[in-house]
Amino acid sequence: MRDFPLGETMKQLVVKELESGQRLDKFLGKYLKEAPKSFIYKMLRKKNITLNGKKATGNEKLQADDEIKLFLSDDTLEKFCGEEKSSSQTDLDIVYEDSHVLFVNKPAGMLSQKAEKEDISLVEYVTGYLLKNKFLTKEDLRTFRPGVCNRLDRNTSGLVAAGKTVQGLQEMSQWFKERNLHKYYLTLVKGKIEKPAHIKGYLWKDEKKNKVFVFQEQKEGSLPIETKYEPLGLSQNGDTLLKVELLTGRSHQIRSHLSGTGHPVIGDWKYGEREKNESFRKKYGVEYQLLHAWKLSFPKTEGILKELSLKTITADIPENFRRALEGEGLLKFVSEKNKGDVKKHE
Repeated sequence: MRDFPLGETMKQLVVKELESGQRLDKFLGKYLKEAPKSFIYKMLRKKNITLNGKKATGNEKLQADDEIKLFLSDDTLEKFCGEEKSSSQTDLDIVYEDSHVLFVNKPAGMLSQKAEKEDISLVEYVTGYLLKNKFLTKEDLRTFRPGVCNRLDRNTSGLVAAGKTVQGLQEMSQWFKERNLHKYYLTLVKGKIEKPAHIKGYLWKDEKKNKVFVFQEQKEGSLPIETKYEPLGLSQNGDTLLKVELLTGRSHQIRSHLSGTGHPVIGDWKYGEREKNESFRKKYGVEYQLLHAWKLSFPKTEGILKELSLKTITADIPENFRRALEGEGLLKFVSEKNKGDVKKHE
């Protein structure tokens, strides 16, 4: 049995299911968030931190019920653990939820992730939701933070996936990275489009202006993009409701790609046409681009995400988008495409 030096105490942590799947050093980096990495590795070498009663290196992958013991003074723990900030609360439109992931219908105007330290984003709101519903405790937040698996532009509404557990976050993020699922957007664009198309190009971003440009030929620093679209309906004023499939997920891809074809997204003040945007603002109160992350279709799968196997999840369109579609005689085309989908968390 280990002797305790004067002033030293033992803190025991038992790994929960939601924390499993991450490396020991990552876990400790979150728990001792104010400690330098060199301190953590030194404590592991000296056996001041042990895993299941044995010396550890830090690269071990944690499993549920693993025991981590920290032989550190109360002052050291207090110094390096830091304080947990209070969570943020708002009403979220949860479209689907299981034990590992959830899908939120993000409103336009909300950040998916923080851009600045003081920002409040969807991540903070999801954390508040999980705390309120007792899926997480404040103590859990020392070693695991919920996160989003995909990002939408601030002024784009629609489906964002979030991980409730380490494994859920890792698995779903990998699906998005490897493009194992189909991502469909709904948008209203200027002008008449009569046929489906599969368009390609190269996207280059001006970081200073936060604006992207699309080229037909590759240039230094540009990335390949692919976008498919299918016209769903034509308004009386000659504008087109499109179902867009995002094959590559670049910043501002749909907005810039469609603008480059002469059919900008209505309500888009960066890539769109001011006169058209002003018209829709006056008629329908449209303040943001009419672009909505509408559907996610999942492949056949097993494992922790098996509940999503072969499902299609659909996010209801926001009120200002619905109002514009109704006014333009296009809302019926949306309803026809929603049959059989998972539309709302029960």
